[in-house]
Amino acid sequence: MASLPIPEVEEIEAIYGLEGAVEATSRYQRLAAAFKEKYGQAPEIYARAPGRVNLIGEHIDYEGYGVLPMAIRQDTIVAIRRGGDKLVVANLEAEQYPEIEFGTDPAQALDVAKHTWANYFLSAYKGVFEHLQSKGIAAPSPVGLQVMVHGTVPLGSGLSSSAAIVCSSSLAIAAVLGVAGSLTKGDVSEFTCTAERHVGVTSGGMDQAISVMGMPGVAMLVEFNPVRATDVQLPAGSTFVIANSMAVSKKAETADRRYNLRVVECRLAAMMLAVALGKPPGEAAAVTTLKQVEPAIIDKYGPGAEAQDKAVRELLHEGVYMPEEVEGLLQRPLASIYEGNASALRVLGVVGPEGFRLRDRALHVYSEAGRVYGFRDVCKSDAAAEDKLSQLGSLMDASHASCAGLYECSCAELDALVGAARAAGALGARLTGAGWGGCTVSLVREADAPKFIAALREQYYAPLVAQGVVKEKDLGECLFASKPSSGAALMKLKLASHEQPAEAPTQPAAAPAEQEAVMYEI
Repeated sequence: MASLPIPEVEEIEAIYGLEGAVEATSRYQRLAAAFKEKYGQAPEIYARAPGRVNLIGEHIDYEGYGVLPMAIRQDTIVAIRRGGDKLVVANLEAEQYPEIEFGTDPAQALDVAKHTWANYFLSAYKGVFEHLQSKGIAAPSPVGLQVMVHGTVPLGSGLSSSAAIVCSSSLAIAAVLGVAGSLTKGDVSEFTCTAERHVGVTSGGMDQAISVMGMPGVAMLVEFNPVRATDVQLPAGSTFVIANSMAVSKKAETADRRYNLRVVECRLAAMMLAVALGKPPGEAAAVTTLKQVEPAIIDKYGPGAEAQDKAVRELLHEGVYMPEEVEGLLQRPLASIYEGNASALRVLGVVGPEGFRLRDRALHVYSEAGRVYGFRDVCKSDAAAEDKLSQLGSLMDASHASCAGLYECSCAELDALVGAARAAGALGARLTGAGWGGCTVSLVREADAPKFIAALREQYYAPLVAQGVVKEKDLGECLFASKPSSGAALMKLKLASHEQPAEAPTQPAAAPAEQEAVMYEI
C-alpha cells in the first residue's frame, strides 16, 4: 500500500461512487466557477483528501504504536493553478475563511502566534520542498500559485480536518510543480505528518496516513516507522455512527496545555521508566517514546499488556511529577533535552503547579495499544458476528474510559454524548480524535442505525437545537452513519458546465482498486 503511487482519476464516480456523484459534481462545478471568477482561468488540477474517524487507538501514534482508523466521505478539495508571483490562498466560504497571501519562498516561517486557516496550506507548501530536498530530488523554482479550497470536514470535530487540508494541498502543489509522479502514498503520509508540525501541533502520523491510504469498504491498521497500512475487514451487519458533540476543539490554538502537553508527558514518562529500569540518565534522556521502553519492560516483567501495566504501576509514582523531580533524575535541565523543539519548549514555559501526570499517561498508552491489536484480532477471528460486535463494543467502551480517566482528554459534552449513545443502544461508544471536544464514534448494528440516530437526535441534539447551538437542517452533518471511504487522489476532471481544466503535469493513472483520497483538521 505505502509503495503505491498517488492515484490520478478522471471520473468523479471513481472516488465518490454512484450515490455521491451528483452532489460531488455540483460541488466541483461551484468550486471551478468561483475559481475562474476570481483568477480569470480554470484550475489546472484538483486534489482531494478525506477526513477520518479513528475507531480505536487514541493518542498512541506519536508513541510509535499502531492505530485503527477509517476514511470518511467528508473531504477537502484544493483547486490550483500556476500564476502571479505570490501564493494566493482563497476559500469557497470566503466570509468564514478570508483570502491570505504568502510569498513563494519555501523557507519562510509560519506565524504560529497568529494562527490562520491558510497556515495549513503554507505548511504543505513547505513540506513538499522539504521532502524533495531530503530525497535529493531537484526542486522546481518556486512560482506563484492561485488556490481555492473547499472542505466539508467539520472543524474542531476530531475528524482530522487539518490533515485533510495539508494532504490535499500537498498533492495539489506537487502536481502543478510537476513532481507528483515521484511520490508514493508512503512518501506523502510521512512528509505531510512532518509538515503539519509547522503549525505548532506535534502530529503523530495517523491522520495523514489514513487520509492518503484509506480504501473503500475497509478500516486500516496503520503502523509506523516506516508507515504502512493493513486492511481490517469490519464485521458484517455493523456500521459506525459519528456524532459531533458541538464542543469545538481547536487543536492548534490550545496545543500547549492539551495536545502538545500530552506528547511531552508521554516522553517524560518514557524517560522516567527508562531510569527506573536501570538506564543511565544520559541514555534515558535520549528516549523519545514509550514504545522504545517496551523491550526493557519485557526483559524484567515479560510481554503483554498486563506486564506493561504492572511495570508502570511499580516504577512510576501516583500523582504529579514536577519539572524539578524529573530534572533531578535525569541530571539535566528539561530545556536542554528539548533544545530545538519549539512546541515542547512552549509547553515547559506554561506548565504550572499541576505538573505532569506521567503514570496515568503511560497506563493509557500501553493499554490502548493493546486494545488496537485486540480489535484487529477480533475482526479477523472466526467468532460469530454477534460475538464479534459484543467484543468490539467492550473494547471501545474501555478505550473511552481510559481516554477520560487516565489521559484526561474528554470533556463534559463528550461524556454526555457517549452516555446518550449507550442509552440509545450503541454496542460501544468512545470519543474519537484528539478529544477536548469534537466527535464520538459508536458501533451500531446496521439495521438499528436509523432508530439509533433518531434517539440521539431526541436525547442529545433536540436541546441544542432549542438553544440555537445547531440548526435542525444541519443535523445531517453532525450525526451520520459511515462506512469506510476512499483516500487521497488527484482529480483531473472534465466539468461540462465550465471551461475545461488546463493540462497539468501527468503521472500514471491508478487501477480502480488503488484509487484513493485525503482530508483535513483545524
